[in-house]
Amino acid sequence: MLTLSLIGIGCGDPEQLTRAAIRAINTADLVLIPRKGAAKSDLADLRRTICADVLTSDETAIAEFDLPVRDAGEADYRQGVDAWHDAVAATWSQTIARHLEGEGKVALLIWGDPSLYDSSLRIARRLDPLPKIEVVPGITSIQALCAAHALPLNDVGEPFLVTTGRRLRERGWPQGVDTVVVMLDGGTAFQSLDPTGLHIWWGAYLGMPDQILMSGRLADMGSRIVTARQEARERHGWIMDSYILKRRG
Repeated sequence: MLTLSLIGIGCGDPEQLTRAAIRAINTADLVLIPRKGAAKSDLADLRRTICADVLTSDETAIAEFDLPVRDAGEADYRQGVDAWHDAVAATWSQTIARHLEGEGKVALLIWGDPSLYDSSLRIARRLDPLPKIEVVPGITSIQALCAAHALPLNDVGEPFLVTTGRRLRERGWPQGVDTVVVMLDGGTAFQSLDPTGLHIWWGAYLGMPDQILMSGRLADMGSRIVTARQEARERHGWIMDSYILKRRG
């Protein structure tokens, strides 16, 4: 039987690896490392560094592959994502087949955690042949963001909502909550909100040497974050960020 282990590796700091993650990496016959283009080579470099640091067996093979790019021009967002998942699953299957003959244990190192705004589980269920799937949880970007700002996520007895930049931009502030976590924001969706009474805690490259943190009243910090984000993206060629918004009287 083929087993696929999806291993959460945190947000950039190798010290965020759990003992369970280290054990899962070391029991794998094959470790997959996706490449996302030259602009995001830092992400592949981190995975290589983790493997070099924790692997104790010379028998574990490491296979790198180029990750298919999603067609951002697809009119129907969900159809575009679905087609992209099919393409990624086919690439995984082909890479595994080149290194294992129908059985063995494969490890895929997941940035953040496989449970939260990550499609690895959905893609894994499209593999042919379908493997046994195991998940090793990791530190999420939400945990890393709260820790970096020393911020409790929820207020006492109150709920919070995790959403995307696209939905925040299209639908505005969600009803019934005063705390919103925003992920997968390709731009700066907070600019679409009335900043009155809103505070923001923003972070980019969490856990990495180039980590950036900014916080304060949205009315004061919004434009500064936009500028910092643009400069960082131009400097690195990519950016991965998230933020928390709280509405206060």
